[in-house]
Amino acid sequence: MAQQMKVVMKVLTMSDEKTKQKAIEAAADILGVDSIAADLKEQKLTVIGEMDAVAVVKKLKKAVGKVDILSVGPAKEEKKEEKKEEKKEEKKEEKKEEKKEEKKEEKKEEPK
Repeated sequence: MAQQMKVVMKVLTMSDEKTKQKAIEAAADILGVDSIAADLKEQKLTVIGEMDAVAVVKKLKKAVGKVDILSVGPAKEEKKEEKKEEKKEEKKEEKKEEKKEEKKEEKKEEPK
């Protein structure tokens, strides 16, 4: 299984809604694309999924014209946040269990 990739590109011809839509549709046609985000103001297109970055750029160049790759890398941001949340939940559960154990020990000591 391929790793999730995040490809950020600058589409120099993306200046209106029509070209933005063309770029999104072209990227959506590629096998393995999970999500697409387009920023018309900065002319950026972000594509996330298990796909080939070169294939994405080729398809976009054919559809809308000039495309520059700004960055290509793993899309791990979401996973990191999930792991942090899981760790926080585990710590909370451990603290609750410790408090319960302490209360049980205190109750045992009182009747003596």
